[in-house]
Amino acid sequence: MDGNLKERFRAIVGDAYLIDAPADMVSYATEPRGLFGGSPSLVLRPGTVEEVSRILALANETRTPIVPQGGNTGLVGGQMASSDGSQVVLSLARLNRIREIDGAGRTMTVDAGVLLQNIQQSADDAGLLFPLSLASEGSCQIGGNLSVNAGGTAVLAYGNARELCLGLEVVLPDGTVLDDLRKLKKDNTGYDLKNLFIGAEGTLGIITGAVLKLVPKPKGKGAAWVGVNSPQAALALFNLAEQRAGSALTGFELMADVAFSFAIRHLEGARAPLEGEHAWHVLMQISSGRSQDDADQLMQEILEEAFESGVVEDAAIAASLAQAKEFWRLREELSDVQKREGGSIKHDISVPVSKIPAFIEQGAAAVQSVCPDARLAAFGHMGDGNLHFNVSQPVGSDTKGFLALYRQMNDAVHRVVRSFNGSISAEHGIGQMKREELAATAPAPAIALMRAIKDAVDPNGIMNPGKVI
Repeated sequence: MDGNLKERFRAIVGDAYLIDAPADMVSYATEPRGLFGGSPSLVLRPGTVEEVSRILALANETRTPIVPQGGNTGLVGGQMASSDGSQVVLSLARLNRIREIDGAGRTMTVDAGVLLQNIQQSADDAGLLFPLSLASEGSCQIGGNLSVNAGGTAVLAYGNARELCLGLEVVLPDGTVLDDLRKLKKDNTGYDLKNLFIGAEGTLGIITGAVLKLVPKPKGKGAAWVGVNSPQAALALFNLAEQRAGSALTGFELMADVAFSFAIRHLEGARAPLEGEHAWHVLMQISSGRSQDDADQLMQEILEEAFESGVVEDAAIAASLAQAKEFWRLREELSDVQKREGGSIKHDISVPVSKIPAFIEQGAAAVQSVCPDARLAAFGHMGDGNLHFNVSQPVGSDTKGFLALYRQMNDAVHRVVRSFNGSISAEHGIGQMKREELAATAPAPAIALMRAIKDAVDPNGIMNPGKVI
């Protein structure tokens, strides 16, 4: 980067918050899966919305590419700079204030850099709940969650990040600040602009603040670990639970025994909740606005009916909050423990809930056609149709050779996804990883419209270039 331009950026953020030493930029240039490496020219860490505005105005003037970065937990390379050293990473980590909690209106207004876990805790302290829940919640930031329209384990009852956001503050590519931080639950005054930026992965502007929707905190939660013999049985259990519990069904996670066995093998202190072996496992959660006894009673009734109809093989209801947390630990650590089994090829897909059993059958056949001995470690949010259809290398095989099958495996699995009219990216975004496939498979009018929006909002193409489209 030209020395004069660097000094102009330095004048905006201050010497302490401009990082240009390669050793100091390593954490901003590597991502969780190690698939995308970047070489930013520098990293900027603004501390105010005004500084973000000035940075983008200068970048737009000089046509300097800007890559927004939150907690750097993204899994598709959307937060990574290119390897040619031409792009600037803009970290939101210092924008970390909770601006307001409106208990009566059940909203929270926050900076984009606030950790999701801190938002959850602040809501809890106020006697409310912010239901977005992810395995990375201790390190991911709300701005990034909104930028990819994050999902997680509570989408079944509360929706994606999009459904939990009432208003946004966004800095546009030319530095203009769009203040749309409204708390309104009903507003039909023109286009819903916030939803233009939610899910855009930083390609249209930088989210700097948000008004989040809070909900009443449940007075009781029941969790159960259930063994079933097939995805068909899991679907039958889901239909029964949804029919009996309605909106009180707040979690329904499906896990292949292969994935579950990884957790038991590698998680410290992990114990199987059930005796015997089961081909598939379900973690089900019931929440009650009345009492813990009400949640437990409803869970008991659902499982009794499921046993009577032969849908489940075995089940264990959590006897304490600690046991329920342990159930969830087994589920939430599945992605991490898979790393200890060697190479893995991952898919973040969604299909209609009713089609999950058929998809798993056909998807498994597609996996075997590419690598016959590969291990299908599928798990995910069955209640909303989103599976992490992950594939681990065969036991004893060469990791490098297995990972060389990444594109071939993706293509085979995604062909099955498209045959069900599903999505190749349910909650992780497009980023770099799926950009070409999106362009090749999405309807032409949709791609044309996305490109027209991008050109209109970011005519100089400075915002997160090379991502999404």
